[in-house]
Amino acid sequence: MNMILFMISLSLALSIALTTLNFWLAQTNPDPEKLSPYECGFDPLGSARLPFSIRFFLVAILFLLFDLEIALLLPLPWATQLQNPTTSLLWASLLILLLTLGLIHEWTQGGLEWAE
Repeated sequence: MNMILFMISLSLALSIALTTLNFWLAQTNPDPEKLSPYECGFDPLGSARLPFSIRFFLVAILFLLFDLEIALLLPLPWATQLQNPTTSLLWASLLILLLTLGLIHEWTQGGLEWAE
């Protein structure tokens, strides 16, 4: 029981000491850029309700789609240690072919073009 109380009081004292040290060593000279609520590199002068282009969302969704499907190929090097690695390699090749066909389809449909 005494050991538990000792550990609790020691951790409490250490956290108070570290918090005090943080306030003592922290620099308190903020400039207008640090006080600005935006961190995007320009001053917030206009309305924050400007519409985004649908192309932005399309490219973002396509990136997530292709990125997550490529993550399915990460365990492929361990598939060579299986007793029958040809089925794993066949499924991986089929997945790569499907991704390539999807990319070609999006490219030919103009889904990756920014200019209209």
